[in-house]
Amino acid sequence: MHIKEFDYYLPSEFIAQYPTDKRDQSRLMVLHRESKTIEHRFFFEVIDYFKPGDVLVLNDTKVIPARLMGKKHSGGRVEVFLLRPQENGRVDESTWHCLINCSKKPKLHSKIFFDQTLTAEILEEEEERFKVRFNYEGNFEKILDRIGSTPLPPYIKRSNGHSHHESLDRERYQTIFARSKGAVAAPTAGLHFTSTLLDQIKKKGVKVLSLTLHVGWGTFQPVRVERIEEHQMHSEFYTLPSSTAKVINQARRRKARVISVGSTTTRALEYATNGQGTIKPGRGYTNLFIYPGYSFKVVDILITNFHLPQSTLLMLVSAFVGKECILKAYQEAIKKGYRFYSYGDAMLII
Repeated sequence: MHIKEFDYYLPSEFIAQYPTDKRDQSRLMVLHRESKTIEHRFFFEVIDYFKPGDVLVLNDTKVIPARLMGKKHSGGRVEVFLLRPQENGRVDESTWHCLINCSKKPKLHSKIFFDQTLTAEILEEEEERFKVRFNYEGNFEKILDRIGSTPLPPYIKRSNGHSHHESLDRERYQTIFARSKGAVAAPTAGLHFTSTLLDQIKKKGVKVLSLTLHVGWGTFQPVRVERIEEHQMHSEFYTLPSSTAKVINQARRRKARVISVGSTTTRALEYATNGQGTIKPGRGYTNLFIYPGYSFKVVDILITNFHLPQSTLLMLVSAFVGKECILKAYQEAIKKGYRFYSYGDAMLII
């Protein structure tokens, strides 16, 4: 398949720059796979589509302040964007894979200075990325909290530095159930949930479970090949607890529906299953790339946001409902004035 098959035009005014005042007040497009019909609702009404016995699976990863501004020895400005730790997905590791943005490509073993407690050394160049070792005094996570900023995607425009916007983004570019630190982008489908809504969903008889996939370069990396089959996803760290696997497997045996919140949850579930749809608990790295032609083994219903043209996220939802159907739904969303991308509105594909 050609990359241009997943293109569409979105006027810039449809790109949400800020979240809605209340998380669950975002709009919800409900797309029915069999009939190809569309309903227009609000997210707090998503509960109307759940049944007792359903299983709702969330990604509980927590976004870290992954964007750091430093200086070279010469005084030139450098932006370092943390992607993932070198080893086991722990935020307190000293060696990271990073993106680096500066006027000239940094030399190997050159130093970057952030403040008196944190410096970095360029260890290795890796395609578009760099391996960087951080040297610090004290606790690395606390240093990130103090000098780092929220790693918003480039289509959301913010001024640098800690400000009212940074305070807003630290709260709202984070799900209410985030607890496992390590993501450098939010699992945005989960941003719409409130504690009240989750409580109502549980009271309806829906099992609410969690797993962790630390959203990183694999999720938002651009596709730079003409034929999408040649694209290679970068690996992202996941943890799927045995308790989550057990409940999902029980649900599947009784033919209950598995509802996945977001593309990252979906990729973790599909990666952790065998050919018969049985989930295996575990932790490690996944680079599963889902595009049209993929046969879903676990996920029955998908909650997602509206995604960028030519992105792997758009390819995943195209695999779930059909490329022509999803692009037609996107045109309907534009016509109806939906808000797109990370802080935008949601879609329920059922």
